[in-house]
Amino acid sequence: MTLPSAPSSISSNWALQMRATSMEEPARLISNLTGAILGSGGWVLSRGANDAGTINMLFEFERMCCVDMYTVLIAVGLELSQLAHLRFTELCQCTRCHFDDIGGEIVSVDLEIHSCWMESTACRQNSSEAA
Repeated sequence: MTLPSAPSSISSNWALQMRATSMEEPARLISNLTGAILGSGGWVLSRGANDAGTINMLFEFERMCCVDMYTVLIAVGLELSQLAHLRFTELCQCTRCHFDDIGGEIVSVDLEIHSCWMESTACRQNSSEAA
């Protein structure tokens, strides 16, 4: 009895570059988002933030988990760009229609998040001082 050969590599056309904003403090957002991605079956390949509050995260997940991953991004407080919403919607619809053929493919997401935390903190301080 001969077993079919395993594919040498998983190839996918789903390498997404996305942008988002958040009012969350960057260190807390990185921690929450990392835990949420890992808890939903994803893999965080890299993550970091700069002094300006920009967070960069590279993560992957199996296509069959796309709805869960989309939900996780919203649940942690990200405001995805319009293009990011469109790409995730397209991914989820395409996966649903072809689940048996492509559910195990890997999706790679390069996510850039602009944290408005310092701006929102300054606005709250100014409004409390004026009152």
